[in-house]
Amino acid sequence: MSAPSAIRYAKMNGLGNEIVVVDLRGSSKRFKAEEAAAIAARPETHFDQMMVLHDPPLTGLDAQILIYNTDGSLAQACGNGTRCVGLLAARDTGRSDFKYETAGGLLDVHVTNPGSISVDMGQPRFGWQDIPLSEPFHDTRRIELQVGPADKPIIHSPAVVNVGNPHAVFWVDDPAVIDIGRIGPMLEYHPLFPERANISIARIDSREAITLRTWERGTGLTRACGSAACAAAVSAARIGLTDRKVTVTLPGGPLVIEWRADNHIIMTGPAELEHEGTLDQIPLMAAG
Repeated sequence: MSAPSAIRYAKMNGLGNEIVVVDLRGSSKRFKAEEAAAIAARPETHFDQMMVLHDPPLTGLDAQILIYNTDGSLAQACGNGTRCVGLLAARDTGRSDFKYETAGGLLDVHVTNPGSISVDMGQPRFGWQDIPLSEPFHDTRRIELQVGPADKPIIHSPAVVNVGNPHAVFWVDDPAVIDIGRIGPMLEYHPLFPERANISIARIDSREAITLRTWERGTGLTRACGSAACAAAVSAARIGLTDRKVTVTLPGGPLVIEWRADNHIIMTGPAELEHEGTLDQIPLMAAG
């Protein structure tokens, strides 16, 4: 296999979560971190996450997906991006069901229509060493971590969980008044999170509804984060604040999250194709 002379991309979004999809199946090309960051820096190809499809390592899979953040670092999972990949695959193949390998595990995708694409995000992991945390916590439903004065913290006692990526979810009365743009970077790099973490602030609206805002590691503030929606949903259900099927409303819109009895999390929401083009003008595209 050899590197393609001109690499095509699709600029998409899932609830405003900016996604670029690149299909490198049949090619030996692998993006370096600096190449991914250069692609993200261009207005026409700016992304929160870039989903890069490679040849699958096993039969029965449609592709292996490497997921890049804006800064060129790798993510383990991206639910909004996976819905975008599924929508593009359904358009190109006429099929409805797909299976992809990611660093976070195998993901099944079912495309009903552009407004309803479901991804099996796998099983949440709650053990402190699986998230991972740098020190043991027996109960990860609520850990000792706070921002602000000890006697009157701004946020405190998050739930932590791994849903492909490490997540910390802080429960608050009003997510709109918390300056997550300032707090998020500090907590992303907190020593407690050796692999960094996605930081969310969430409000329980009812047993069927959650409001959520997220600072994504390696990216920053985004209009939607699918794995964070899953993290908030399972964390709320785990302490009995919600049912196991909820609507999580993010700045970009709602996702339906169901934590099934078999412990798998099903995320359902829309995806949209914005435009397509080639990356042949990107200066870092030498094979490597």
